[in-house]
Amino acid sequence: MSTLSSLKGYSSSIGFLLKLLDAAAIVISGLLSQILYSAYFEKMPILDNSLYIIPFVLSMLILETILTLLKSYQNWLVTPLKRELKKVLTGITLTFLILLSLAFIINALDSTPRKWVFIWYLCTISLIITSRILVRLYFQESNKRGKHIERILIVGNGKLAKQVSDTINSIASSNVKAIGFISNHSSEYDTIDTIGNINQIHSVIKNEKISQIWIALSPNELPFIKEIQTELSTVTISVKMIPDLFGFQLLNHSVSDVAGMPIISLTTSPMQDFKNRFLKRAEDIVFASVILLLISPIMWVLAILIKLTSKGPVFYRQERVSWNDKKFQMLKFRSMTTDSEKEGVTWGNAHTKKVTVLGKFLRQTSLDELPQFINVLKGDMSIIGPRPERSVFVEKFKYEIPGYMQKHMVKAGISGWAQVNGWRGDTDLKKRIECDLYYIENWSIWFDIKIMLLTIVKGFNNINAK
Repeated sequence: MSTLSSLKGYSSSIGFLLKLLDAAAIVISGLLSQILYSAYFEKMPILDNSLYIIPFVLSMLILETILTLLKSYQNWLVTPLKRELKKVLTGITLTFLILLSLAFIINALDSTPRKWVFIWYLCTISLIITSRILVRLYFQESNKRGKHIERILIVGNGKLAKQVSDTINSIASSNVKAIGFISNHSSEYDTIDTIGNINQIHSVIKNEKISQIWIALSPNELPFIKEIQTELSTVTISVKMIPDLFGFQLLNHSVSDVAGMPIISLTTSPMQDFKNRFLKRAEDIVFASVILLLISPIMWVLAILIKLTSKGPVFYRQERVSWNDKKFQMLKFRSMTTDSEKEGVTWGNAHTKKVTVLGKFLRQTSLDELPQFINVLKGDMSIIGPRPERSVFVEKFKYEIPGYMQKHMVKAGISGWAQVNGWRGDTDLKKRIECDLYYIENWSIWFDIKIMLLTIVKGFNNINAK
């Protein structure tokens, strides 16, 4: 489990500051872009035209909403800079695309100088990214001088406590610092500084000026939990607990409250949310319908060629496993001879199977996958998702590959994050599963669209096609 996900709530004031800076950057960059456009292209009214106030206000509201949804203002200090800048760039780009779409809807696009919008876009990126970096540098320097620091005392000195300490102390801009550890026994790690026993917790809090206590107990330290509860019942500072979940395969994990009981969800499908299921299904129906309409002439030609060049049916039906272990008949254009699997099914032998005259071309171009858009319309598959596998291999790999069954927490797809990264066909199965789980953990409509675009660029010519 990533310790970063446990760091919540302490940087809300910084989030508010960033929102103010973003709003200011939008307005300043808008005015600056007007000045630059007037200097190099044609005169624009600056400040004296109320029409330009509307896009300024709209852009502030849209950008703040998008960055909030992207969690750009949450746990900001402990988010790696590269990841944060990626969120900012995504948010700004989406904001300007929405603005242009709105301008098109209200017939204002023709009267909007495109070059000015582009200059405004670039200025906004420059100002917001610069402000983010400067704020981060300020807090890094402040932390070096000991300002704004949350001094953390970790209860425990085992493996979990060490991982927690190493994680939070490795982030230069974080205002959380592990001061030391308390435990009733010595640690197996030389780098752990045990500064007291559990019954000394009050004196340690006072002497070390502790502002928070984090409980991070390894299994061998659990017998001390009753004593820890007794001692902590009389302290007045914040107490947080980090469960030892490092051994679990986590997926969209979260903490919730049910009837007053804290519940830790270890693995959760994003499709448990009705809104996500609705959006995903709508995406599949719209895109699959349009694509089938566009490719139907190609499919008819391929069907005729398959019939003319080999004996057997046009389509090849094969049982595969999808969401929640549901089995379905996946469609492909037949690329193999009808007797290619008479000796049984084996993994990783795509190159040894008897392919038809047309089959090799169909596989290398992935054209054999086109009928699966019919599976998508039927609801068996999604356009984007982990590639489905046969039942016999699912039973084999679920005991051999960690996290293998978790890829079935969403519908199987025609293309996926693994495929556009080159992990398809006879390639490293563990790498494919890592990509599949990353997709499920980070699923969004925008991520699906990104994979669709990458599939168009990368997905039609692959020597590992299976």
